[in-house]
Amino acid sequence: MNRIIVWHRRDLRTHDNTALSNALQETTDILPLFIFADDILKQRDDFSPACVKFMTESLKDLSAQYERIGGKLILRRGFFLEVLHEVVRESEARAIYFNEDYEPAAKARDNDVIQTFTKLGLQVRAFKDQALFAKQELLTKQGKPYTVFTPYKKAWLSQVHLIPTPIPAPKHLTTVAIHSLPPLSNDELGFPCTQQLLVKGGSTEGERQLAQFLSNKIHRYKELRDFPALDGTSLLSAHLRFGTISVREIVRRALSLLEDAKSETEKIGIETFVSELIWRDFYFQILDNFPIVEKESFQPSFRHLQWENRDDYFEAWKFGRTGFPIVDAAMRQLNTTGWMHNRLRMIVASFLTKDLLIDWRWGERYFMQMLVDGDMAANNGGWQWSASTGTDAQPYFRIFNPTSQSQKFDPHGKFIKAFLPELRAVPEKYIHAPHEILQKSPLLAREIGIELGKDYPLPIIDHAVQREKALAMFKSAK
Repeated sequence: MNRIIVWHRRDLRTHDNTALSNALQETTDILPLFIFADDILKQRDDFSPACVKFMTESLKDLSAQYERIGGKLILRRGFFLEVLHEVVRESEARAIYFNEDYEPAAKARDNDVIQTFTKLGLQVRAFKDQALFAKQELLTKQGKPYTVFTPYKKAWLSQVHLIPTPIPAPKHLTTVAIHSLPPLSNDELGFPCTQQLLVKGGSTEGERQLAQFLSNKIHRYKELRDFPALDGTSLLSAHLRFGTISVREIVRRALSLLEDAKSETEKIGIETFVSELIWRDFYFQILDNFPIVEKESFQPSFRHLQWENRDDYFEAWKFGRTGFPIVDAAMRQLNTTGWMHNRLRMIVASFLTKDLLIDWRWGERYFMQMLVDGDMAANNGGWQWSASTGTDAQPYFRIFNPTSQSQKFDPHGKFIKAFLPELRAVPEKYIHAPHEILQKSPLLAREIGIELGKDYPLPIIDHAVQREKALAMFKSAK
């Protein structure tokens, strides 16, 4: 029997799938498998309903991809090892192929799978797929993993020619007929989702989104990406999170556009987008080589910061009731759509850690519980950067002023008013700090029909005061 199980996890596509491509070099007798893993669904509290919804949509698309080429995606639910034992026994497979994951729990799981099934005589192989350069493929001259982004980026770009050409989806394969679950919904999996997602799952949708971005937006990415009221980002993060599109395909197509760029603006736009993909690889290798960052600050001197951790402040932050419109609008975007603009992620993270003086891990976990693109490596890296506790982090004395950030990146308040309808009548002059209406024009407050402190909260903190407290907290830890 020359049957290979291709175990899908974060690679929900048939196009340019490294594990699948390698299996097809040996046989067309492929058993594609996806496990609704109770190891995650029942035992972890950092997996969001939005992620589950995107995943189930992507599995429907993946199932259709396999059906078109004569195969069948096998769906099972249970604990990883138990399900794999069942499927190996029922299918009489000789091998299990899968693509690597770099999260600590996933690495431990995969080591268990390799050891368990190798002892049973199966061939078990793992392949690089979700990263372009991973583990210790890029090292400093001292032979150590990079911990600063700029030299890492330089090394990455020097090796970009080594990225393999994407492999087309297979045209034909066969799958043994064994039991498979029907597609499961969020409710059936225990993750009811009330969010209206901005993005849909599946490779078909991912390819459409990528084509649209490369055709219409990548050339102005540098100009537009920081303004949340504009449609200037790729919206590809969830597709990268679940591997519904190939990162190699994205980079190859972006670099091809770079060669044909007609202006410096276009060139800078494309280069800026590619740089974001390099950040993604950077955080993968940080998590892989320094797994302590999952639970602790990367910077040892900041592992014992005296956070205030006020529950009332955290609740106000979570639900968009801080009295700082850009922060509140961003959090409401997250809570209603499962996604947040990247500039806003930095603003709300800085606000939570530097203004509210709340441990970055509280915010990091809440993001993972809400985001459709929740990825431990990128989310952890972003939070530690904003909190100044991570590798290559923002210096602790650089503290975002939420009002000036709002004025700079949402100058007319369009984004704020989209997610804070109670402020739509507020004049542009006051939209970034509506509490100033009470101080400067009480009559106007009455005219526009907003009772500040009731219809919309007054600021829960004084930024200038909290900034000094944050500086003192970090200085005492140095």
